[in-house]
Amino acid sequence: MKRPDLLIIIGCCILSAFLALTADRIFFASRGDATTDAGALLQLKEQTLPRFAGSAPTNFINAAEKVTPGVVFVRSFRERMSRMEPNLESSTTGSGVIISPDGLIATNNHVIEGAERIRIVLGDKREFDASVMGVDESTDLALLSINGKDLPNLEFGNSDSLQIGEWVLAVGNPFNLNSTVTAGIVSAKGRSIDVLEPEDRIESFIQTDAAVNPGNSGGALVNTNGELIGINTAIITNSGRHEGYAFAIPGNLALRVLNDLRDFGEVKRAVLGVYIQGVNDAQAKRLGLGTAKGVLITNLTPDGAALRAGLEIGDVMTALNGVDINSAPEMQEQLSRYRPGERLRITYLRNGRERKATALLRDKANRTRSLVSARVEDRLHQLGFEVRSLTPQEAAAYPEGGVRVIAIFRDTPIEATNMNADFIIQAINDRRIQTMEQFMDALNGAEELLFQGVYEGYEGEYYYQVE
Repeated sequence: MKRPDLLIIIGCCILSAFLALTADRIFFASRGDATTDAGALLQLKEQTLPRFAGSAPTNFINAAEKVTPGVVFVRSFRERMSRMEPNLESSTTGSGVIISPDGLIATNNHVIEGAERIRIVLGDKREFDASVMGVDESTDLALLSINGKDLPNLEFGNSDSLQIGEWVLAVGNPFNLNSTVTAGIVSAKGRSIDVLEPEDRIESFIQTDAAVNPGNSGGALVNTNGELIGINTAIITNSGRHEGYAFAIPGNLALRVLNDLRDFGEVKRAVLGVYIQGVNDAQAKRLGLGTAKGVLITNLTPDGAALRAGLEIGDVMTALNGVDINSAPEMQEQLSRYRPGERLRITYLRNGRERKATALLRDKANRTRSLVSARVEDRLHQLGFEVRSLTPQEAAAYPEGGVRVIAIFRDTPIEATNMNADFIIQAINDRRIQTMEQFMDALNGAEELLFQGVYEGYEGEYYYQVE
């Protein structure tokens, strides 16, 4: 082969190799840029994905820290009769909840029933003797008092707002082990399990799967904000320990009962004068109802509140003061929030048609026993609240005098002002109020009302306008 031909061949090979190397670099560089762009796009998409609040873990730490100091250990001492050892003392234990800084404690009646002496142990190990201010067998609640000051206490939340599936904490102080905290969800509301003995028992429990064991009775059921929404009362068990079924008295019902025990030493319980049962599917079809809702009236008390309001056997009550009722326990719970002498709006069905009536509630003796004079009863119910005179202890704390609001009705002018129960009214339209008589006189004839007063434990004066 001639030398020029050889040089031409070598030159072509070198040129081909150079072109191949250049093309390879250009190709892989473009792939690298594409990969980088795709990675950036993927990262951008991940950053813009929606984030859901429900995916965040529930934090119980703040709620637990807030409530555990206010849950106490309760020991009740009883004298046990024995021929061999006279004056032998036995004891039972449970839990309690401090509901005021001056030492009011809520617990179960069965924890302190028959006790001759009651001892309270706080979370910081301080011990107090307790006195009984009142008990209510119908709800298994008791109110105790200790001589304390500035005590850690729990605030009531709104148990009506609880939802099925909502997280709750059960807090107790069993066996003087300091506070124990367990978590669970609300499994059901309005449960009746026939654990209370009185004929007029009120069972409309909150059911939860939070672990509640013996010794936790009387403890607190709280939401994740640390608000008291129930008093733990009972468990259903075959083994004597927790099996996933725990029951608590709703906070709204407990607050109503405990306020009465504090103010009167007993519960002023209203009676509607009806015998009822739940409505099943067969009864709903026979009565011409669209769905099985409400409670069926099976009998009426002679001259009772319901009969006087025009209700009849066979009517189906579906709501009380605008609150739907679908079972006998739900109706008992709603009715327990009212007192004798208060008026109740009833929604009911008769022959498939919806009707409404207003009943004046009575007591067990079928009397409209009111806490104020009959001549202002209609005026108070028109405005939507209930008051009482100050106790001697309150009068000493408030020498200016006044009257205390003990109940506020729903959907009324007073509720619209955002006034709260326990407000102490000391003036109406700039007219000083010292006694119940002065309060009643100030109400009569006034179309516009400006209430002025104070709340115990809060600084300053508060004003509420009713137009």
